[in-house]
Amino acid sequence: MAQPMLKKDDDRDDEVDYHPFFGIEKGAVLQEARVFNDSQIDARRCSQVITKLLYLLNQGDTFTQVEGTEVFFSVTKLFQSKDPGLRRMMYLMIKELSPSAGEVIMVTSSLMKDMNSKTDMYRANAIRVLSRIIDGTILAQIERYLKQAIVDKNPVVASAALVSGVHLLQTNPEVVKRWSNEVQEAIQSRAPLVQFHALALLYQIRQHDRLAITKLVTSLTKGSVRSPLAQCLLIRYASQVIRESGANQAGERPHFEYLESCLRHKAEMVILEAARAITELSGVTSRELTPAITVLQLFLSSSKPVLRFAAVRTLNKVAMTHPLAVTNCNIDMESLISDSNRSIATLAITTLLKTGNESSVDRLMKQITNFMADIADEFKIVVVDAIRSLCLKFPLKYRSLMNFLSNILREEGGFEYKKAIVDSIVILIRDIPDAKENGLFHLCEFIEDCEFTYLSTQILHFLGNEGPRTSDPSKYIRYIYNRVILENATVRAAAVSTLAKFGALVDSLKPRIFVLLRRCLFDSDDEVRDRATLYLKVLGGEAAVAETEKENIEFLFGSFDIPLVNLEASLKNYEPSEAPFDISSVPREVRSQPLAEKKATGKKPTGPAGPTSGPVVSAIDAYEKLLSSIPEFAAFGKLFKSSAPVELTEAETEYAVSVVKHIFDGHVVLQFNCSNTIPEQLLENVTVLIDASEAEDFTEVYTKPLRSLPYDTPGQTFVAFEKPEGVPAVGKFSNVLKFIVKEVDPTTGDVEDDGVEDEYQLEDLEFTYADYMLKVPVSNFRNAWESMDPESERVDEYGLGARESLAEAVNAVIAILGMLPCEGTEVVPNNSRSHTCLLSGVFIGNVKVLVRLSFGISGPKEVAMKLAVRSDDPDVSDNIHVIVASG
Repeated sequence: MAQPMLKKDDDRDDEVDYHPFFGIEKGAVLQEARVFNDSQIDARRCSQVITKLLYLLNQGDTFTQVEGTEVFFSVTKLFQSKDPGLRRMMYLMIKELSPSAGEVIMVTSSLMKDMNSKTDMYRANAIRVLSRIIDGTILAQIERYLKQAIVDKNPVVASAALVSGVHLLQTNPEVVKRWSNEVQEAIQSRAPLVQFHALALLYQIRQHDRLAITKLVTSLTKGSVRSPLAQCLLIRYASQVIRESGANQAGERPHFEYLESCLRHKAEMVILEAARAITELSGVTSRELTPAITVLQLFLSSSKPVLRFAAVRTLNKVAMTHPLAVTNCNIDMESLISDSNRSIATLAITTLLKTGNESSVDRLMKQITNFMADIADEFKIVVVDAIRSLCLKFPLKYRSLMNFLSNILREEGGFEYKKAIVDSIVILIRDIPDAKENGLFHLCEFIEDCEFTYLSTQILHFLGNEGPRTSDPSKYIRYIYNRVILENATVRAAAVSTLAKFGALVDSLKPRIFVLLRRCLFDSDDEVRDRATLYLKVLGGEAAVAETEKENIEFLFGSFDIPLVNLEASLKNYEPSEAPFDISSVPREVRSQPLAEKKATGKKPTGPAGPTSGPVVSAIDAYEKLLSSIPEFAAFGKLFKSSAPVELTEAETEYAVSVVKHIFDGHVVLQFNCSNTIPEQLLENVTVLIDASEAEDFTEVYTKPLRSLPYDTPGQTFVAFEKPEGVPAVGKFSNVLKFIVKEVDPTTGDVEDDGVEDEYQLEDLEFTYADYMLKVPVSNFRNAWESMDPESERVDEYGLGARESLAEAVNAVIAILGMLPCEGTEVVPNNSRSHTCLLSGVFIGNVKVLVRLSFGISGPKEVAMKLAVRSDDPDVSDNIHVIVASG
């Protein structure tokens, strides 16, 4: 074995990684396994064969039942060998083979004999193997021995029994729970591992009893645990008790003093665990954080890389929520930027970027530049995200930060890394007006040599939106037209659209743009030619699609606010005729599925379902068709919105009722979807009696009863109300289902002539402001916002009170307004202390509304919000603030 290694080391040109199992084959190893049957057992050779078998099993090779049985019985013959090394290998092999119940019996007696052997190593290993291969029947036979082993004087045997208990708890919990007294005794052991395993097992035995866990933690925090590993476990259990109990009336936390005392422990792992536990407590104060930050700061200068890494990673997490608490560690972390461990250096830099002040930005940028080339893309993305946050925090430093981003954009890197940089530059341009021209110039330089089509088209689209609004739009034309000459068809098409935007929005450039667009008419790709033709005809006035030039530009480049699903459904339902397709008839509300009433558990759908075949009908179309078929509702005008079904009964009740709210400009129609779940009954003349005393703006004008409601056949009854036209009337309705019930013979289906009047109480129904808001998307929120009249903007600030998290506050405001979140802004990053959410919608009266919400944590769990709203009608902007103030 030694000779090939020496030859490999001598011949560096032919160096190959040495692998002891290279070229190993299962068949050959199974042949070698016959050595187990020799009368004279060669312990060294048998150990080598078992090693090869274990390697095959761990590499994913499987043995057939016959092969497994042969190997198992051959291995059991090795019990006659007294070699301790071979005996341990044999235990491993038996455990890995997972013998069947019939095969287990063959080795149980031998293992039980070893379990009571005078050799402690045999006893410990036998216990481990038995716990993995036995069933409940055999466990009952050896339970007494396992209990004795738990309190054995030898720590190896006791630990083996305790670990076996952890495994057996998953399959035989009732048996293991009877060991509580022995496990509690083991917790007092002086052996560190025994104490650790005993605490872990006792916690798992009691984990479903919250009071028992609290008592366990309270008793052990008084100082009976000496093992550092057990201390770490106890710290985790104490943290769990603190989280579940919360702070008491005096604001104190149970066991917090214990966590603080662990910061002075002599074992480093205990100190780190305690510091991490304190920093992760919900609502932790600066005073509570201070001792934990202090010990972590000491570890930053440790000679051990693992301690430096653990400390800087914990501080990095703390910096997300309490950046000021970490600032005292900045000097120590700056020295870690040059650490030989790149993970430590990356964490140190990202933490400094979160906690640094404006004066330290330039110094940090110089230090970061030196090490960016040495780290992987995944770490670079983390650094880029941190730099973006820093730039938004200190906007005056945008030049140095933007230059840094542009420099690394030109270096080698993968798609995700480059995309993160481009996204960061785009965000900085949007949020820092002074950075616009500088950022656009850097993006233009990047697309000159960009290998990613997606990024090129993204930048060209952004350039088309922002470039025409700069002081000198002409300087970008060269970069854009270069893409038409040098790039693939996808990028060329995007470049044509961008050129056309410049021509449409900058009159002085229009003649030059037209020259460039005419050259594109001879492009080899049809999409490029078609785009160039369209833009030349429309912008040149040869083919007008609207009455004014402004409307033409809006047609070409405006945001497409019609959901594609709705457009597709409307086109499929359009029947060719002399009347052209009217895109204004396509519903704007976002619907994720065709009309199908929500099904409560065990209920049939209680409303008209969409067709099972044929063209897909959108929900709004199906409802509109249904309502227009009722003459009394035909005069109400165009349907503005239909809500999702609201259940008015609980699951598994005798009658299932849900309601859909149909909103018209001056009326509201309630569609009650009813279902009878009792086979022995027929319901007739079904109506819903509504008490609108808490909804003063509504006046009932018509009720359409349901004549018959047989078993398991859904039906509808309608109630119409009049309300002030264009006004978002709100209120609460009390509802009672009234009907005549007739008995039905289930066997013959005969119905009795006489019926009995009956009624059934339904849940109350509320009308909120959100019912009068359509969820309508916008493709580019910034452009849509800027296109609205600034005079319609209304801004105010609100205190939202104590909230569990920013995400809860964001979701609450979205629910109140009933608007559609844009660009994924409804998602709040973990541990974020501020967030911006963008919403869009159409208010009743077809008034387009955009809302910009800025959230921030102003105190302990106190959330403040700034609301800015723009709309087509200033009165609606005022109404939005009234809605939020009253919500």
